[in-house]
Amino acid sequence: QVVAMTGDGTNDAPALKRADIGFAMGVAGTQIAKDAADIILLDDNFASIVTAAKWGRNVYASIQKFLQFQLTVNIAAVVTALVGAFVYQTSPLAAIQLLWVNLLMDSLASLALASEPPVEELLQKPPVNRTQSMISKHMWANMLGHSAYQIIVVMVLLFAGPDMFDLEPGHEAEDRDEHSTHYTLIFNAFVWMQLFNEINCRKLKGEVNVFKGMFNNPLFCGILITTAGLQVLIVEFGSIAFSVADDGLNGKYWGISLILGAGSLVVQQIINVIYSISQHYNGTRHSPRLQKDRAAISRPL
Repeated sequence: QVVAMTGDGTNDAPALKRADIGFAMGVAGTQIAKDAADIILLDDNFASIVTAAKWGRNVYASIQKFLQFQLTVNIAAVVTALVGAFVYQTSPLAAIQLLWVNLLMDSLASLALASEPPVEELLQKPPVNRTQSMISKHMWANMLGHSAYQIIVVMVLLFAGPDMFDLEPGHEAEDRDEHSTHYTLIFNAFVWMQLFNEINCRKLKGEVNVFKGMFNNPLFCGILITTAGLQVLIVEFGSIAFSVADDGLNGKYWGISLILGAGSLVVQQIINVIYSISQHYNGTRHSPRLQKDRAAISRPL
């Protein structure tokens, strides 16, 4: 159990120190009580405890959102780099491109996802046990589902892309020290899948409307637009610096990249449905056993 304690006097200091969470009064409280407490209520208003709980839950949820996004990117990027290295002795994602994905995008994404303001729905959720894993089952389902989708898309583009879209295989261009349109398409589609998945990661419990409240957060919208704009500049004008095709991509390949990226929104809804069905199945399967146990407990000796 988690024990909270409020106090304002010197005699409350031992209890404030021993409690899991100690609240001291900022105006009427003594300095000793403030030093022993974890949180100081500056206005001496007990209603502020609710605000503190809401912000605390919001920080926890923000960490979960970023972990979900970060681990999905890492799983897909590592598998893509390994498969390309094993098959063609070169990764379809260049080192500088991976640096853009892992450093710039994730740094901006962490700031965007951490800027989500707290909402009243946070107070309606049950408290999280201190021994509970920060990565929930639904987060695992989201991460594995989106990683699988991104890996499948990249593998199809890598092995079947040249025939499907009339492109020169990227490894042949790389052998001539040229930047290929094939690998640029893979890089662009991969980044756009991350950008759309960033929107999905705002929700952790399988909410249908992943856009809910997004436009109330101008920082998130600004970072998302900035990241998308930088990606356009990189693909179109960063040929040497970012190992992309000299002439960028034409409208056809941009359309393919955006459609594949937007597919992440559809995949999220499919994951939600599958997860909901699996949870319902597990509940139905365990229900007879629980009823049997309850009957055995209630049976007189």
